[in-house]
Amino acid sequence: MNVEIPPHVRDTASQLGAGVPYALKVLAGQLADDADMGRPSGLSGVLTLTVDGELFEDCPALVIDYVREPDRIEVRYVNPAASAEPVADAQDQDREQLADAAADAVTGREIADVWQRIVRWLQHNAPDSHAALRAGASPAAITALEHDLGIQITPDLRTLWFLTAGDDGVNGRGCLPGNKALMTLDEAAGFYQRSMHAQAHEDTLNALYPENDRTTVWKAAWIPVVAFGPADRTSGLYLDTATGYLGRWSRYNEGPGDELDTLVTYLEEVADMLEAPALATRDKPGLIGGALVWLSRIDPAQEPRWQPLTG
Repeated sequence: MNVEIPPHVRDTASQLGAGVPYALKVLAGQLADDADMGRPSGLSGVLTLTVDGELFEDCPALVIDYVREPDRIEVRYVNPAASAEPVADAQDQDREQLADAAADAVTGREIADVWQRIVRWLQHNAPDSHAALRAGASPAAITALEHDLGIQITPDLRTLWFLTAGDDGVNGRGCLPGNKALMTLDEAAGFYQRSMHAQAHEDTLNALYPENDRTTVWKAAWIPVVAFGPADRTSGLYLDTATGYLGRWSRYNEGPGDELDTLVTYLEEVADMLEAPALATRDKPGLIGGALVWLSRIDPAQEPRWQPLTG
């Protein structure tokens, strides 16, 4: 049985630990001998299995998802087990906890799938924008961020930061609609702390006013995720960890927007607009040289060079 590991999966593996690529190679050999060693996952047609990280040096426990076809196997996802899989003695866990863990696993795989769609498109069509994406953060870095913020990072955002820990942009433009950029962990931490300090000041003033007249500039459950640009913090998107939905922040008191997106649905729409630009509604993608540029926030001086995507 032929076992295929796509380049983007190898890239993800190398970001998770020096021993992960070797562990993946060993697993590929085992799958070639026993294609049915996995069990059904929460995704249609996808089998999943775990790898004990203690068997390999510099390798966390892993969850591997793959698709089995008559003459080949394709590894689709590799994720740290701590963010995507119930513990080994799950049968002793409360059923509600198991259901939550299963839902988290599916969400993590959905994020990995849609982000890999975006990355593959950038790699093939906008190499400058692809090169501006940072490598993924380590599990230790994300855990440290949780301690700094004092809140738990949701599985969808954790998976995204595992894959890409920020976007440095090209000429001040990120790769997300409106030329927005995924924030780095340090930027997210700094912005969160400044916003919480601002809210503490507002709370002092709010104590003088009736409840209906009080001002909220930031909530403890909000994690900043996307900024107006790689170096522009005038507005952006936060992930509300209490609801799972994205919201908008702005120094200009703009409204929250008409649609509610989760991180998964937001990125799915980005991928859809890149792959089928004729159907794009929120923004129009195009290229200036090797960089992805969205029409809604293009520099008028650069507009003659902008080439809309077709297809």
